[in-house]
Amino acid sequence: MGDTNGQVVAGGNGEGNRLDQLDRPTDVLIDKETDSLIICDWANRRVVRWSRRSGTTQGEILIDNIACLGLAMDDQRYLHISDDEKHEVRRYQIGDQNGTLVAGGNGEGDDLNQLNCPTYIFVDQQQTVYVSDFYNHRVMKWNKDAKEGIVVAGGQGEGNALTQLSYPSGLFVDTLGTIYVTDSVNHRVMRWPKGAKQGTVIVDGNGEGAGANQFNFPVGLSFDRHGNLYVVDTDNSRVQRFSIE
Repeated sequence: MGDTNGQVVAGGNGEGNRLDQLDRPTDVLIDKETDSLIICDWANRRVVRWSRRSGTTQGEILIDNIACLGLAMDDQRYLHISDDEKHEVRRYQIGDQNGTLVAGGNGEGDDLNQLNCPTYIFVDQQQTVYVSDFYNHRVMKWNKDAKEGIVVAGGQGEGNALTQLSYPSGLFVDTLGTIYVTDSVNHRVMRWPKGAKQGTVIVDGNGEGAGANQFNFPVGLSFDRHGNLYVVDTDNSRVQRFSIE
């Protein structure tokens, strides 16, 4: 906190596919058990792991030949990865290359058993998978072993009404089942209580811009343990922090 300069912890050697390089990484998580970073190295079609120990100069490939966009790890240390080419989410044990299908996997589409470019994912303690279904403008919930998902936010077509989303991205679900989602093309963050038919705008809603109360295509979303919200404000090239009441 308070740093004005960051420190490179993975990549930093230009765009490329060597083990010391990344190419358009889209998501990252910290694996505390191995004190490492697990990264969706999207343009290299791989998931890589970089140790956080000092002196690390390259990563190792965990899963190859995957169009990964989003990552999540559950309490049992299973990796959940969204694939925006196969329109599916799979669950992997670390070291496993094949994984188990947990959402989508029935081709591109908007039926309840389909996804269309799944992006960010969130997995709760029951191994319920929540996924931002980007081109379907909705957030889907897939219970463990379910054959189809449930629309839990959006799903009313693209738009900016409180019942709609426009290209949802970053995702967080609290213990009450409340969904927080970046509504990217509407330049806002929305909250959808469990079972609600419409959401509320909790940050922005002031249109596209670079003001302190504005976003320009927000994507990533995260909370800290104090309840502060962090949003990756992509086209403004910044990360913003908000206190949410």
